[in-house]
Amino acid sequence: MAKAGKTLEIRTSPHILSGYSVDTIMFNVVLALLPVTAFAVFAFGLAGLLTLSIALASCVLTEDLICRASGKPTTVGDWSVTITGILYGLTLPPNLPLWMVAVGGVICVAVGKALFGGLGYNTFNPALVGRAVLQAAFPVAMTSWIPGFGAGRFSSLPLSTLTLPFTAPEYDALTSATPLALWKFSREATATSDLALGFTSGSAGETSAVLILLGGIYLIARNMMNWRIPASIFASVVVISGALHLADPARYASPAFMLFSGGLMLGAVFMATDMVGSPMTSRGCYLYGALIGLVTVVIRTWGGLPEGVMYAILLGNAVTPHLDRWTRPKVYGARGKEAAS
Repeated sequence: MAKAGKTLEIRTSPHILSGYSVDTIMFNVVLALLPVTAFAVFAFGLAGLLTLSIALASCVLTEDLICRASGKPTTVGDWSVTITGILYGLTLPPNLPLWMVAVGGVICVAVGKALFGGLGYNTFNPALVGRAVLQAAFPVAMTSWIPGFGAGRFSSLPLSTLTLPFTAPEYDALTSATPLALWKFSREATATSDLALGFTSGSAGETSAVLILLGGIYLIARNMMNWRIPASIFASVVVISGALHLADPARYASPAFMLFSGGLMLGAVFMATDMVGSPMTSRGCYLYGALIGLVTVVIRTWGGLPEGVMYAILLGNAVTPHLDRWTRPKVYGARGKEAAS
């Protein structure tokens, strides 16, 4: 009797795969970030280019060195650390001293990623971990901004950019507050069109909200991003800030200002949607996004800092395991305690 030509293989789920590998997904995220990155360089010139380049190089080099030191093959080729480097660079002031940029890049990968076990195990978004440490260690440097689209941005650098390590940076006379700071401390509003198109001061990624949204739409169309997360963040920000604005327009900013100012767009589209740090269930994603939107509005409105997106996302990352547990689907056919097991 002839033997069967096929062998029965028993495997664990998932049994149906999308066909996308990790490096394919990560590469598409890099593609979605390229327009935002290019606009940041166009807006801030050489300062923006150097900041983004050092941020990316420090993250990639740290990843490679850690892999070599641990005797493992380098994981630079999966594009994940490239995303970390780009996002980290986009969260920084373009005139941040380059040695601080490099230090933060090492922290992003060594502390925010490798310390937790590498790709797929990091509890918090690595780019935001690096930025949070810099915010605590160098608060003045992290809150000093230069205006975009300066006349000599492609021929000169801000005085602070080439500051020697561990020395006090000098800042140009031409510095400006971000739209969030202007509103929080002076009640001075910025035109929505300027916010949406990126004609403002701020981090390199506080640029064109239109390009950020287009990048997100590209990833959603390719089924590489969970649309529920940014949608719930935007919805919660609109609802909460809208209610406050209706109650007292002179004291509370409008929903449009809240949506397009600061790093909300970049954080909601490219950082909060990190597959490792966000919930797996649909209900969990809605709650996760609502929490991030709520905390962002609370910090911006009543906190000591003008911006709160970074802390809101990190807090959301921290509660993600609990959201997954609370919103876990019931076992089919089970009742009572069995349904939650």
